[in-house]
Amino acid sequence: MSQVLELYRSTNNKEFTKLITQAAPYFSTIDPMFEELKPGYAEITVPNTKSIHNHMGTVHAIAMCNAAELVAGMMTEVSIPDSCRWIPTEMTVRYLAKAKTDLRVVANGEHIDWNVVGEIKVPVSIYDADGKEVFEAVITMKVSPKKQ
Repeated sequence: MSQVLELYRSTNNKEFTKLITQAAPYFSTIDPMFEELKPGYAEITVPNTKSIHNHMGTVHAIAMCNAAELVAGMMTEVSIPDSCRWIPTEMTVRYLAKAKTDLRVVANGEHIDWNVVGEIKVPVSIYDADGKEVFEAVITMKVSPKKQ
């Protein structure tokens, strides 16, 4: 089992989120909160705060990219075999509507074959407080065997 998944299961969401954002401080800029993490699925929430707004007073596009990378990365980490490692190599995004509320960010990879070595396409959707999808992304993860 992934060490990250073991850590998640041994802590609460608030403590886990704090540990992850300490390890990768840039993610703390969006003030995420993990809601669920398991093989094939990750979900966080991001509060709608002024610190992540753009000039229009809505959630900035790059803040949503940051959130997408966080859930996609953590889901990939707990889903691939322990003998593998990963790195994001590409992100394609679509901004579907202005994000004006707190956000729910979901990476759902339940249909992905996590035993594949090579490129894996990880889908991410971001929803507003009314459940409307405001952003979608596909993040390409390069999965390879760990070096011995």
